[in-house]
Amino acid sequence: MPVDAPDQKTESDILTEAENLWQVVLLDDDDHSYDYVIEMLMELFNHPVELAFQMACDVDRYKRVIVDVDTKEKAIIGRDGIKAYGPDKRMKRSQGSMAAVIEPVELS
Repeated sequence: MPVDAPDQKTESDILTEAENLWQVVLLDDDDHSYDYVIEMLMELFNHPVELAFQMACDVDRYKRVIVDVDTKEKAIIGRDGIKAYGPDKRMKRSQGSMAAVIEPVELS
């Protein structure tokens, strides 16, 4: 009789895991440069420069972008990292960090 491998997940397992995922959403503003966003995403989420650049373009264009998907606890840490990153030293009008929120991942 065949036995499932210990690391093999059923469809039910995958759906249960997906229901427990949260997304970190970066919100756009006019007080932070592309360079700031790229550096922040590379530092906080370990994104490669190409992905960080694309996310910077997307947040500028769509006013929000999902920058990470993880457990709720890790999403909170990511959101808080964004909120604590500080002002953009390249822009005099930048007075603080960018805004971010976490949201549960919606299954279609």
